[in-house]
Amino acid sequence: MKTDDLVVMLSTNVEPIRHGRVGRTISIAVVVGAVIALAIMLVGLGVRADVTTSRAALFLSLKLAFAFAVVGVALRYLIMLARPGSESGISPLAVAVPFAAIALLGLLSLADAPSGHWNRMVVGGEWLECLLSIPIIAIVPFAVTIFAVRRAAPTNLVRAGAFAGLVAGGVSAMAYAFHCTDDSLPFVAVWYGGTIVLCTLAGASLGPRLLRW
Repeated sequence: MKTDDLVVMLSTNVEPIRHGRVGRTISIAVVVGAVIALAIMLVGLGVRADVTTSRAALFLSLKLAFAFAVVGVALRYLIMLARPGSESGISPLAVAVPFAAIALLGLLSLADAPSGHWNRMVVGGEWLECLLSIPIIAIVPFAVTIFAVRRAAPTNLVRAGAFAGLVAGGVSAMAYAFHCTDDSLPFVAVWYGGTIVLCTLAGASLGPRLLRW
């Protein structure tokens, strides 16, 4: 086949690019992952018994706000990473804002409490459960998100995997928050934030293998 014939063949019946398709696909995958994460939490752990009280609802809202902010920022950049040549718009500072905000609130909470209470406020009674639950619950949301990203064309597989892990960790933290009864802000900063970072590192490690073209 001559070059001219090949060019004509490739340019025939070319469909227009749907610019929002990648974003919609990944966003839908994240929503599906969130629903699955919530279902896993309900079946495996259950909702905290006092969730309807005003105090529990207040701290649940703070946990959800932190996790939702992480997911929102990470999802925006993950969609950008799924498109080749879009990495220049990614700011690490924006990603760090939710973590910095919850860390600051945690420090202010510690400063307002007697030093004898600090260990309890940071370690809590459910640190091990949190450390295990958030990464485990994040597995399915991560898999669903990776599947959606594979349908696009990411070029930086480490970074794309990291952001997929960050999204999955944030989604898992939102689900786990409905079960967790440790409401100390230092606890949330250390254990929620730390496990989400672990999910991010795992995503960065798995990204090159799972997203390879």
